[in-house]
Amino acid sequence: MNSFPIDSAGVAGGTGPTPDHPAPGQSRYGWLAASLRARITQGEWVPGTALPAEAALAKEHGVALGTLRQALALLVAEGLLERQHGRGTFVRAGLGGASMLRFFRFRQSDERGGTPQSTILQREVQLAAADTADALGLPSGASVLQLQRLRSVNGRPCLLEHLALPLPVFDALAQSDTAAWDDLLYPMYQRVCGVTINRAEDQLSFGLLNAEQAALLQLEAGHPCVQVQRRAFDLGGHCVELRTTLGDAFAFQYTAQVR
Repeated sequence: MNSFPIDSAGVAGGTGPTPDHPAPGQSRYGWLAASLRARITQGEWVPGTALPAEAALAKEHGVALGTLRQALALLVAEGLLERQHGRGTFVRAGLGGASMLRFFRFRQSDERGGTPQSTILQREVQLAAADTADALGLPSGASVLQLQRLRSVNGRPCLLEHLALPLPVFDALAQSDTAAWDDLLYPMYQRVCGVTINRAEDQLSFGLLNAEQAALLQLEAGHPCVQVQRRAFDLGGHCVELRTTLGDAFAFQYTAQVR
C-alpha cells in the first residue's frame, strides 16, 4: 500500500510479522485484531473487498467464533472494516471527497451541488519544516510535495488550499501532469499512489486573508476567512496529508446534530 513499515501491532516503525500467539497480558481477540489489521495494511485485503467468511477466518486462526467477532468489532470501531447487512464484513473503501464544502454555503448559478473544480497553482518538492516532518512522521531533512490548489464552483473561486504530502509515498504525483489530475484528490491518491485515506481530522479557526490569498479568492485583502487545518490518515494510521483550506468566513455555515 505504501512505503511505511508496519509492525505486529499495525503501527509505523517495525518490520516483523505479527506473532502467532498473544503476547503476555494481551487478550486473544486483541492479538487477532492486530493480525487482521496487518493483513489489511499490507494489502492482502484491498479496500472495498469482502473478508472471508467468519467461520473460515476463525478456523484459520484457531480461535472461537466469538473471539473472531470481538476482533472484527474492534476493527469496525477503528474504521478499518464495515459490516454490510446480509453481505458480510468489508474493508472500508476509504474517504471519497470528504468535501470541505460541508463547512460553507456558496451561491451557485443553479441549485445543484456537485464536485468543485480544482486547479493546481503550484507544485514544489521542498525540505519539510520541522513541524511538518513531525506531523507526517518523517525524519529530519526529508522532502515533501507542497501543493497550492484553488477550488471553484461554477467558475468562481471559493477555496484556497495548501497541502504537504510525504515522499516517496507520493512520488507519482510529483512527476505527473497536474492538468490531468482529478477534482477529488483522495480517489486519485488511491488509484495513482496506492494510498487509501481512511479518516481525517479537521480543526477550524478564523482569521484574515492576506493580499495574495484574497486576490486568488477574488476578495478584498483583510477579508475574514475560515481556516480548516486537516490531518488525513491512511489505513495504517499514518498521517499522509497536511492540508490548510481557506474560505470566505461570510459563507461559513456548519450544522451539527446533538442528541
